[in-house]
Amino acid sequence: MAVKLLALLDGTLADVTQPIVRADDQGVVRGDGVFDATLAIAGVARDLDAHLERLAQSAAMLELPVPDEAGFRRAVDAILAAWHWDADPEAVLRLIHTRGPEGIADQPNGWVLAAPLDAASIRQRTEGAKVMVLDRGFEGSGVASLPWLLPGAKSLSYGINMAAKRWALAHGADDVVFRSPSGGLLEGPTCSVVLDLDGVLVTPPLDGILRSITVEELVSKGPEHGLDVRFGELTVDDLDRCRGAWLLSSGRILARVTHVDGRELPVSPLDAQVARAVDVPLP
Repeated sequence: MAVKLLALLDGTLADVTQPIVRADDQGVVRGDGVFDATLAIAGVARDLDAHLERLAQSAAMLELPVPDEAGFRRAVDAILAAWHWDADPEAVLRLIHTRGPEGIADQPNGWVLAAPLDAASIRQRTEGAKVMVLDRGFEGSGVASLPWLLPGAKSLSYGINMAAKRWALAHGADDVVFRSPSGGLLEGPTCSVVLDLDGVLVTPPLDGILRSITVEELVSKGPEHGLDVRFGELTVDDLDRCRGAWLLSSGRILARVTHVDGRELPVSPLDAQVARAVDVPLP
């Protein structure tokens, strides 16, 4: 998706084609920074408070300066006011916070980018997504107590995540679900996974896994839609016995898993209720 707008933390718009960071910004040269992303529809950013909170949590994990919450709100407001909503009804906002120039303490950099939601994400809401299961190389619980590995932080070091998605696309799938070496299900490169196990919706616990704001919405609103949502250990074998599965994320919101490693998955009887619970935008 091509970025169309860029806003600085003073609330001004900048030319997206012009540099706004120094060449030695540690977010650029080392991925030493954090980001968060949310969807905006018709001039409203979804769950902005929760995303700003998660941005601050990620920054704390990296021992970055505290993000300028008021500045990020100004930048978001500037984009919402300037966006052409009739041409692009849904925009993905990416809030970026870096450590700043190398060797200069307490001079972080921050900005917000906006791009139209990509066509693949919109298609997968209605048609679903084919996924591959790939080994992430370590146990989720194994990194939960190792803060230097940044478990649960949404850092700018996304090379592995993007490589996994490229691998999936190159092999006929749309997305990935990571598993641990012992066979436990974890998360996707940019999404969380939820399975329907005998009518109970189960998602992996947050052991070394990024906190999902969309999953939190499902947990919060699920009961009013007749859904029982729980955190629990999942394994690859659960994909063979589940009544259905979904990928949840802040931009795509919800995509039903249609195939796992080429094997077709059933459509859960709860599919429509899940979509209502997380407020999937109508096509």
